[in-house]
Amino acid sequence: MTSYPVSGTSTIKRSRRTRAEIEALDDALIEIVDQFRPVTVRQVFYQAVNRSLVPKSETKGYRVVQRRLVALRESGVVPHGDIVDGTRYVHGHRRYHDLGEFTTYAAGLYRKDYWSTSEVNVEVWLEKDALKGVLIPTVVNECGLGLHVTRGFASITYLQEAAEDIERDGRPTYVYVLTDFDPSGVSIAEKVEEELTARAPYSEIVVERLAVDREQIVRWNLPTRPTKASDTRAAKFRRVYGTDSVELDAIPPDELRNLVRNAIDSHMEPWRLTQFRMVEREERETLRTMFGGAA
Repeated sequence: MTSYPVSGTSTIKRSRRTRAEIEALDDALIEIVDQFRPVTVRQVFYQAVNRSLVPKSETKGYRVVQRRLVALRESGVVPHGDIVDGTRYVHGHRRYHDLGEFTTYAAGLYRKDYWSTSEVNVEVWLEKDALKGVLIPTVVNECGLGLHVTRGFASITYLQEAAEDIERDGRPTYVYVLTDFDPSGVSIAEKVEEELTARAPYSEIVVERLAVDREQIVRWNLPTRPTKASDTRAAKFRRVYGTDSVELDAIPPDELRNLVRNAIDSHMEPWRLTQFRMVEREERETLRTMFGGAA
């Protein structure tokens, strides 16, 4: 396996990888995917950078990982479902073979509100659409919450509707925001706090940027990148945080999920969530029986 420096530049022209080096890289990528699935291509790339498998470069690092993951999935070595991409959609109506198929599907849509009797309302906000497939299993399926995906700065419409929901709910609301550690990411979290509190003035709202922060960068030895000088917020960011930025994707996927899960668990004991899921499954089976759908 060829070792590459994680940072810095080199004037040495690197030769094409040998077959043995490609196989070694593939084995390492397979191990990363198996450890962290579901995972995005960019998350695999950052794990490869941390292991000095590829350079911290879009062309010589990210694109290499991207090409190898395509080959591994096409060959069947890596299951397609282990790599998630939340940025692409198919628009259309869901169709059914017959009424029996529809009733089975309809019963499966039933979800119990785990938080209806909670004293607080909890929300998780995510800057990056590409990472939603990594967090949906934890936030939505396991903990029964909605995942707010802003795709950068949230629109005024999105923020207004979210604030109205908080006002209608009436409970104290805890909002956990996940963004890149860069000028825009920090500003996104600040904007969410500013807008929600202004648009829901009668509600108690606590906003916390859960990631990425300096302590996490050190703890997990996250790869950094230069802060874009063209960003109008860069000067303030450098004064407060220094010169380097870090993408949210750089956090190991399991650690990212644990970070979110721990924040949610601080508001509800895990055993209660487990109990709610059990009741939900039983009630779903009751609906299937009522509708006459297959079990």
